[in-house]
Amino acid sequence: MTKRELIERFRENHQELIDYINALKDDKFAYSHHGRWTPGQQLSHIYLCLKPISQALASKEFIVQKFGKIDRSTFEYNNVIDNYKIALDRGGKAPDRFVPEQFDPNNKIRLSADLFELLQTIQQQLNDYTDEELDNLVLPHPLLGNLTIREMFYLMTYHAKHHYIQTEQNLEGYSGGEHP
Repeated sequence: MTKRELIERFRENHQELIDYINALKDDKFAYSHHGRWTPGQQLSHIYLCLKPISQALASKEFIVQKFGKIDRSTFEYNNVIDNYKIALDRGGKAPDRFVPEQFDPNNKIRLSADLFELLQTIQQQLNDYTDEELDNLVLPHPLLGNLTIREMFYLMTYHAKHHYIQTEQNLEGYSGGEHP
């Protein structure tokens, strides 16, 4: 996947999630089926996951100094996603710092705006990286260990779709009010 394709797919998948969740009425936005995250918590989780990535991307020097360079060839998209699914199947869960608190539907617009702004920042940051840097510089992932920046964005691109699907599945149990 080229850098341009990766950035576009990253943007599209996140925008689809934001649009889907923003279209929900407040009762659905706050609905949890059997303790699963609400749509609002899903969106908040995405924000919590992307924020530290953006902070790291702000400085190539920081990434090199703190995390270094990868000592293997870059995995393809499907390899990264397959490894993520295996980690989840083995009981992998989001670390506490990425677990969202209950989310008030009155803050939906603010969260969406903050996430949209963060996504724009990340897209601009990625444009400042060469393909070589995307394939060599490391960012740590709590379940998968060290990933190249490109691999991290393969995962984050999929991650938005994963949480879109989780939100849809959660809302299958919804029985009150109108549908979006």
